[in-house]
Amino acid sequence: MPVRPAESPAGFRHWLGRNAWRVVLLFGGVLLPLGLFASLAEEVHELENFFFDDPLLWRLRGWANPALDGFFVLVSKLGYQWGLIPADTLVVVVLLGLRRWREATFALLGFVGSAMLNIGAKHFFQRERPSLWESIAPESTFSFPSGHAMGSMTLAAVLVALAWRTRWRWPVAALAAAFVGLVGVSRVYLGVHYPSDILAGWCAALAWVTGLYLVLFRGHRRPWRRHRPVAPPSL
Repeated sequence: MPVRPAESPAGFRHWLGRNAWRVVLLFGGVLLPLGLFASLAEEVHELENFFFDDPLLWRLRGWANPALDGFFVLVSKLGYQWGLIPADTLVVVVLLGLRRWREATFALLGFVGSAMLNIGAKHFFQRERPSLWESIAPESTFSFPSGHAMGSMTLAAVLVALAWRTRWRWPVAALAAAFVGLVGVSRVYLGVHYPSDILAGWCAALAWVTGLYLVLFRGHRRPWRRHRPVAPPSL
């Protein structure tokens, strides 16, 4: 039986050259974040304390002043009800308006799935929020993983994935990283999340969005790429 090109050494090298980025993305965007999330979740489930949680909370508490109070309260609100939810909705509506069905599906599943995963995880782990001091922006829901961190990372990852094949990828990536970082710091500064909650939210969101991307944009499909219908063979 003749060896097909894909099964020959040359064919395998060709395949690997075209798909190595998928292997890297699978490892760095799914397996590593999932592994870190699982490690954090195991400690939370066993009611263990992380050595870095309280020191980082107290370090940011030492920054407290009226100006930073107002700034981080604003950032925290932009990281959810004032900014995140409207931005998520706008992204999906714009993509639907452009008739980019696959991209819209990717964004919608990313946002809705992330929110559902976060709610489920919070109720499963039922971690109480920090109580080292009285917060100026108290919360009543469970703490692990952070919904603000998970939601902001989901939005950032979706936008970076959609912009990666355009000239806007680096500006989008820089703005997304700044937004995610500020939202995460705001939650620790306000004393409503442990740093481990933030880290877990980032990991869960990154794994979810990366996994969705690898499923929805497999083969020759890429964001923004149009596919011409294949003409039937002439008789």
